[in-house]
Amino acid sequence: MSQHAALSQDLDALRAHYATHMPADIAAAMTRADTELAASGIVDRALKAGQYAPDFAAPDAEGTTVRLSRALRDGAVILSFYRGDWCPYCNLELRAYAALAREMRGAGIRLITVSPQDPDTSVQAANADPYPFPVLSDSGSKIAKSFGIAFDLSDELRPVYARLGHALPDMNGSDWILPIPATYVIAPTGEIVLAFIDTDYRRRLDPADAIAAAIRANTPRRKAA
Repeated sequence: MSQHAALSQDLDALRAHYATHMPADIAAAMTRADTELAASGIVDRALKAGQYAPDFAAPDAEGTTVRLSRALRDGAVILSFYRGDWCPYCNLELRAYAALAREMRGAGIRLITVSPQDPDTSVQAANADPYPFPVLSDSGSKIAKSFGIAFDLSDELRPVYARLGHALPDMNGSDWILPIPATYVIAPTGEIVLAFIDTDYRRRLDPADAIAAAIRANTPRRKAA
């Protein structure tokens, strides 16, 4: 079974698990919040393919600053925004990419992941087997805001998240802002060549699609004769 097929099946299985095990009041609150976010127009406002990615710099768990424009000098970048290490859907996605790290390196592709979590509570800091790609801390969700994918968690969901042990201010430093778990493929020129933006955090871009787009972005275009 391919990694991307495994990710799709794992996401579906996790969704089915929560559908049958989540308390009814929490499920209802999340459904209302999902509907509200989908109707907010955030997907329409987010950066799309054909636009240029704003440059940014942010620290990884070890304090090393990673800058997008510097990474693009070496080839296309897959940029993945995830909610945090408390999100099991995000963790499935990151593990799928980790399994494809050798393939991406061989194709001259770099994966950069971004979360609003501060470095001390990031998935990278807590992981005994660190991911083979940088996990950046987006303080104040500045990077997510520049891509147009940051939103305030609904007032109804804040006590629900706290009840589940996911009080965002405790992990993010101050606020209740989250990114839509979007994925962008960015060409060495800085142009966005693929953008996956979905308000449903349970759906993720197939890693194979992201890698294929990045390979195409790395392939020099032949000039017409």
